[in-house]
Amino acid sequence: MNDRVNSFGQELGEPLVDWTGSEWPAHERMSGRHCALVPLDPKLHSEALYQVFADDQGGRDWTYLGYGPFDDFEQFDYWLNSIGVQTDPQFYVIEGAQSGSVLGLLSLLRIQADAGSIEVGHIHYSRKLQQTAAATEAMFLLMHRVFEDLGYRRYEWKCDDLNLRSKAAAARLGFVFEGVFRQALVYKGRNRDTAWFSITDKEWPLLKRAYELWLDPNNFGVDGVQINSLASLRNLK
Repeated sequence: MNDRVNSFGQELGEPLVDWTGSEWPAHERMSGRHCALVPLDPKLHSEALYQVFADDQGGRDWTYLGYGPFDDFEQFDYWLNSIGVQTDPQFYVIEGAQSGSVLGLLSLLRIQADAGSIEVGHIHYSRKLQQTAAATEAMFLLMHRVFEDLGYRRYEWKCDDLNLRSKAAAARLGFVFEGVFRQALVYKGRNRDTAWFSITDKEWPLLKRAYELWLDPNNFGVDGVQINSLASLRNLK
């Protein structure tokens, strides 16, 4: 009997015979060669995050976020404390693996454990983190946790459709573009059309291999520059 068609001849989705749902992510440290993801603690991280984000003097990196830039530390600290108590989004601070210096912020959010769907968002990389191996490894650490440890089926990335840097980053990291939700949000007094991207558990094994090859020390010259791009390694058969 064809289990993809019912008695009325209607097509059905793929049966998930053994599916029982994914785990809710424990809010705990993840460590790599270049960086570590540490649960956000405003008491520990607020001052350091404020200082490292101050390198963005014009506030450009806040443009497509729903908050910021902040006029002073007090405003920033108040905001950070308001998000630090939430379980969804679940925020992590990115620290240098060797230095322990604070480099950025990101989160897991829209956590739907029953459906096995989860999103990465609120990504704010400082100028010290952007375009470094640690920036890519931070994403790999989260993906590995989501797919390998927690058994999620879908990992999402969403951004303002006008945010060209975010869309380029999603494509480089292996997310598949799914389309644009028009007039999806209003933030900072303006419209947002939201671009949707995702990675599924079926795509993860090949993507994992590409990340591991890219992050291998042998993929970097003595000057620290990559030898093979992540995109080229994703296309290996």
